[in-house]
Amino acid sequence: MAQAQDTLSTRQRKMREVVVTTQRSAERIGKIQIGAEQVNISELTATPQLFGERDIMRSLQLLPGVKSESDASSNFQVRGGTSAQNLILIDDAPVYNLGHLAGLFSAFNDNALASATLYKGLIPAQYGGASSAVFSTTARTGTLDNWHGSATIGLLAAKAMVEGPLVQQKMSLLVTARRSYMDALLQCFPDFRGNTLYFYDLNAKLHYAHDTRNSFSLTFFRGRDRTGLEDKLDMGWSNRALSLSWRHLFSGSALSHTTALYSDYSTDNAMDILGMDASFTGHIRQGGLRQSFQFHWGPAQFHVGIQSLLMDVKSAEWHEMNVHERESRTSWDNAFWVNTVAAVTDQLSLSAGLRTDAFSVLGGAMYYDLNEQGDIIRLFNKKRGEIVKTYVNLEPRLSANWRMHPLMSLKAGYCRTTQHLHALRNQSLATPFDRYITSSNLLHPEVADQVSLGFFAMTPAQDYDISLEGYYRDIQHVLDYRDGKSFSSEIELERLVLAGQGRGYGAEFCLRKNSGRLTGWLAYTLSWSQAKIPGINEGRWYDANNDRRHDINAVANYHLSPRWTLGAAWTYNSGQAFTAPSGKYVIEDNYIYYYSERNGYRAPDYHRLDISATWTKQVRRLHHELNFSIYNLYNRYNPFIINFEDSENGARTRAKQYSLFGIMPSVAYTLRF
Repeated sequence: MAQAQDTLSTRQRKMREVVVTTQRSAERIGKIQIGAEQVNISELTATPQLFGERDIMRSLQLLPGVKSESDASSNFQVRGGTSAQNLILIDDAPVYNLGHLAGLFSAFNDNALASATLYKGLIPAQYGGASSAVFSTTARTGTLDNWHGSATIGLLAAKAMVEGPLVQQKMSLLVTARRSYMDALLQCFPDFRGNTLYFYDLNAKLHYAHDTRNSFSLTFFRGRDRTGLEDKLDMGWSNRALSLSWRHLFSGSALSHTTALYSDYSTDNAMDILGMDASFTGHIRQGGLRQSFQFHWGPAQFHVGIQSLLMDVKSAEWHEMNVHERESRTSWDNAFWVNTVAAVTDQLSLSAGLRTDAFSVLGGAMYYDLNEQGDIIRLFNKKRGEIVKTYVNLEPRLSANWRMHPLMSLKAGYCRTTQHLHALRNQSLATPFDRYITSSNLLHPEVADQVSLGFFAMTPAQDYDISLEGYYRDIQHVLDYRDGKSFSSEIELERLVLAGQGRGYGAEFCLRKNSGRLTGWLAYTLSWSQAKIPGINEGRWYDANNDRRHDINAVANYHLSPRWTLGAAWTYNSGQAFTAPSGKYVIEDNYIYYYSERNGYRAPDYHRLDISATWTKQVRRLHHELNFSIYNLYNRYNPFIINFEDSENGARTRAKQYSLFGIMPSVAYTLRF
């Protein structure tokens, strides 16, 4: 039976689109998709980390074309898009706002992941629902021979992993768990015993190989945060994802993959301060079925599939004093796709696909029409489940790889994607308090068209490789605040925003060293991100609030000895765009700021150096690992928030910068068995 299981695993790997956790130079040059990063999880998580927490999403920010939101966020932005325009999947189930401590680091546990791919250029037709990028992860399957485990203790949290066979060579289980102990530390201080501050996450995967042609797996993910200030403030947010899949191998190596999935992201916040009793809740819930087939027809490999999802999105429900307001919508999203990969000649390979998406807005909630000022002029409703409006979009995908030389390739690609889930933020970075809404009778789906061109080369021994990519991205129906509107001005989200056009363009350079005692990479990104929305900035193009011209990341890992490994990462970002007052005037002894231009100013530049040292030792069956890290080695106080303050008499106004972190040392110990 062990040999049969190995045969099944081998045949499945041949058909699976995301199976690689390492990527040599030849693979980067030879693959067809432009802008696809098959992530080396062990390499990325070996970089120095904040608080010693290995975080794959923070490590992604070191790749070319990928940007961090801020010191306070593990969320990433790709090629001018926001983090809300990314789709993150774990075994085909979507997860949202995937951050602990308001996004400080992600809820992804590195012990739970087997492989991951970031699609930032061409997105294959089997993926949709994101106008910027797709980050697809595969959960690890437990070992089928013996039980193994690990435990880690860090400054903020402890985590553990256990994996092994429930039935030898047939059924395996893997469970990882992490929990912070900050709440326990707070109890040691009398002044803080009434406060709450904790997070946890749990990953589990049950895998069963029925025979050589059929296997089943159940993947579960749960993340939860809670912060409380005595009886005055209580904030919580959570993620749940569940997927049940069946893989069946037909004769001739054709593969069927059936998945039932469910996802739930929820927020629950309340406060009672100065006599103001208020609460705010929201959620994104979806569930459905996904069926795909992979097979060969002649020299071409095909991927064909269909997906149907029901979505329930509550943008907000407020209880403030005696006022209760709620906005919730349901929808039905259906997609069909076909994608093919083929070698046209010995030098030219193509990947071509088409995805058809049909998104239906469903009744059961209140809908309305607006005038130009954003006032409601008509209310209407339809029965629960009745279609209010349907959007049908065709999304062509095309990528080509011309192997001009055994050591060089030229790639080009075009991709159209649509996104029906819109996010409205209180600031320029994602928080657990973002509001979400789907496309409606008023809000059209975002439609993004991207073209990419890249040159890739490597040395004969594959010690070094280099890449240079350029892209242009056009987006329709992007949203931004109306002038004078804020996050909570109205419960009706459509009244807060205007829609228009966006564009992003730039170039990405990366030089990698892949072998020897010293490995690493140097990445540089030059980019522009802009928007043009009638009614904002006088209808002129303006820089988006995530626009940042230059990003540089230098990463190095040095294997000093069999027991010691040193790491370093230096990051530089040029100033991010923000809106500042151009002047002010007085109304009844109150100073009112005047804004003449949207995002017309730049924050100071950002840069920091992180270092780490890792000691390992094997003692019989026990593997010991001790990690020392220093975040922001030279104690640079980088901009996090910039506020504007008036002098006592109001004659002068000054900008005041607030920073989040100075130098932050940390230590973590891991035991594996």
